[in-house]
Amino acid sequence: MTDDTLTPDQIQAIRDRVADLMPQVRADLEALVRIPSVSAASFDQSQVARSAEAVAELLRREGLDVDVVTEGGRPAVIGHVAGPEGSPTVTLYAHHDVQPPGEEADWDSAPFEPQERDGRLYGRGAADDKAGVMAHVAALRAHAGNLPVGVTVFVEGEEESGSPSLGTILEKHGDRLAADAIVIADSGNWAVGTPALTTTLRGGIRVVVRVQTLDHSVHSGMFGGAAPDAVTALVRLLASLHDDDGNVTVDGLDAGEAADIDYDEARFREESGLLDGVSLIGSGSILSRLWTKPSITTIGIDATSIDKASNTLSAKAAAKISMRLAPTQDPLAAFDRLREHLEANAPWGARVTVELEEHGSGFAADAEGPVYDEARASFADAWGIDPVDMGVGGSIPFISDFSARFPDASIIVTGVEDPDTRAHGANESLHLGEFEKVCAAEAIFLARLGALRA
Repeated sequence: MTDDTLTPDQIQAIRDRVADLMPQVRADLEALVRIPSVSAASFDQSQVARSAEAVAELLRREGLDVDVVTEGGRPAVIGHVAGPEGSPTVTLYAHHDVQPPGEEADWDSAPFEPQERDGRLYGRGAADDKAGVMAHVAALRAHAGNLPVGVTVFVEGEEESGSPSLGTILEKHGDRLAADAIVIADSGNWAVGTPALTTTLRGGIRVVVRVQTLDHSVHSGMFGGAAPDAVTALVRLLASLHDDDGNVTVDGLDAGEAADIDYDEARFREESGLLDGVSLIGSGSILSRLWTKPSITTIGIDATSIDKASNTLSAKAAAKISMRLAPTQDPLAAFDRLREHLEANAPWGARVTVELEEHGSGFAADAEGPVYDEARASFADAWGIDPVDMGVGGSIPFISDFSARFPDASIIVTGVEDPDTRAHGANESLHLGEFEKVCAAEAIFLARLGALRA
């Protein structure tokens, strides 16, 4: 393999071209954000279809042969354009569906009406992940019909709902997605001004635990003090999942140590919004707690609401638990350990059932070789500093599906987010200056990869 390295003038020409393109790229991004493409079943799914068609049209304008495919789930978009003979092929991934907006009152501007404030573009999907879609489009536009590599663009429509039909898509259309490199634009950067490649991701499981202590609810005055209520039993059961320091107490789970990168408590407090006086939980380095150790969060509880409460011992209660796993952890084995723990720690003989709702594997990249070298060089070209190899505490389970389906491909995980993006929350936003650098880095990466010849 030979490497015809790009000259500084060639790199600067791509950066200048991307800068010229950004007003239209932003306008197209804003148009996508205005489509409320929430893939959760309780929302209007015609908007997800509308979003897929909008993405397909953007790709067709760049000369790609495009199909919208639906394999039992939300529509995905697959587009392809051939490169020069003998050139590598790159698959560019993003997703066009978004999370529910939540309470509109929590937003400082309407979630589906993009608005710029202080150099950031606010709106649901402005970062996660419609900016990922537009970064791919911008890279295509930067080469203006003269792509140095073959490109396949795959834009999924149900990532925020767990990618239930992705396996079928990979089975039926996998040959169309095969590539030498796969760029997954669904992560983030280390900080504003510091790019990153995501080399590890935690896996995850989501379970529902149900507790029952009575065959029906009864008067708390007549029976309280002798009969346990289900809510109190559930609270005690959930409390058993952590020790006094906040470490997960479930036995038999993988745990590792994160890379030694400078990240102190003050930065964590600022980025997380942790209140003054509230302590961090767990032990070990903060990044190990975030990236390579298991964590458990109670994300929902079914119990009588305060405004409907009566003096009653509740017979039943339930909670939904999200458990993040070390990148090496088998998620089904982790579910077995969690279920065993919950059943063994049922207070007062309460009946406990545990249902697995969702599971996904983690990811640990072998981030070496010429493709990774060119990716790191491209980030340095765009930002002016070398990128950081970082982990992410969240989960992108479909990456393990890609890794299994395309074992010879180099998988590059990157994205547009930064620590203040607030993806999935109110006031999600995109740093516009960083977005331009993301677009430039991807365009340069295509050029650098095209310079590699077998």
